[in-house]
Amino acid sequence: MRLTMRRVLLVVGSVVALMVTLHLGQQVLECQQVLSERRHRLMRPENEELVMMDSNHVEYRYSKEMPLIFIGGVPRSGTTLMRAMLDAHPEVRCGEETRIIPRVLAMRQAWSKSGREKMRLDEAGVTDQVLDAAMQAFILEVIAKHGEPARYLCNKDPFTLKSSVYLSRLFPNSKFLLMVRDGRASVHSMISRKVTIAGFDLGSYRDCLTKWNKAIEVMYSQCLEVGRARCLPVYYEQLVLHPEQSMHAIMSFLGISWSDTVLHHEELIGKPGGVSLSRIERSTDQVIKPVNMEALSKWIGHIPGDVVQDMAHIAPMLARLGYDPHANPPNYGHPDPLVVNNTHRVLKGDYKTPANLKGHLQVTQNTSSSH
Repeated sequence: MRLTMRRVLLVVGSVVALMVTLHLGQQVLECQQVLSERRHRLMRPENEELVMMDSNHVEYRYSKEMPLIFIGGVPRSGTTLMRAMLDAHPEVRCGEETRIIPRVLAMRQAWSKSGREKMRLDEAGVTDQVLDAAMQAFILEVIAKHGEPARYLCNKDPFTLKSSVYLSRLFPNSKFLLMVRDGRASVHSMISRKVTIAGFDLGSYRDCLTKWNKAIEVMYSQCLEVGRARCLPVYYEQLVLHPEQSMHAIMSFLGISWSDTVLHHEELIGKPGGVSLSRIERSTDQVIKPVNMEALSKWIGHIPGDVVQDMAHIAPMLARLGYDPHANPPNYGHPDPLVVNNTHRVLKGDYKTPANLKGHLQVTQNTSSSH
């Protein structure tokens, strides 16, 4: 009897233990499934959307698939004017320079170039795929949230276009506007306005022209690699001389409907849905003016003779981009009547400083200013 009772107890215990084990196993599997789903969502931010709402409660959804616009070029090449003209469009928002995006891109490039660092990152599980997903999420977050939402978003950080090829992979529907300007004018603007740029010696035209040549060569090569369908070189001189023709070509390239407001950006500065400008940005005191020719040839007569003599050797990209390195002054073309009228107004001081600017306006006393 005792033996039979013991067997019964053993059987019952075994059954109970089996049931408990099965239940626990099922719980573990369910937990693992939940954790896996969470991990999958967390590790794939590129599949997520940023959702923002404007003051009228209109919802905007942004993702890596959106048609982001990147504006860049060597500083003092008209990037601020370009983004202000686009900002004047009712469906576009660019906003001020983020400053941080080109720095993060430079860090990402440095990690890839260093074989030892890349090996350490790979061993730690921080692979290119992980880094690219993080870069995607970070860049999109900064662009989307540093200003008001709009149907089309653009970023203007001049040196960002040194990474056009990489950005074109991160954002497959993005497009790029590379601002191109006569390097002599860009360099004179840097030096005369004392615009500090890392690596540029503002005490030497020769050094700055050499650095300009290297920077624009990298950006132009990247633009060509991205391809004409996605990267458009925009010549500052032609934008200024023929703004309507230039802007029609740019809007067509971007696939954005036309609006006359892009020709009168100065009228929308500081207004809701218009152009947001910071007083502390070095180009603001020029961009508050209507499009004009004031800055086109300010550099003539200021570059040292020995540099002028060696110009073709110092800056071979001038000729490659279609500029005559020996022409002093160059012939950029004839302006539209609108631009002639705007220039007369600017020279007479017939324009207003907008009241709704951020920060404190830096106005230079040097008449050799440029966009």
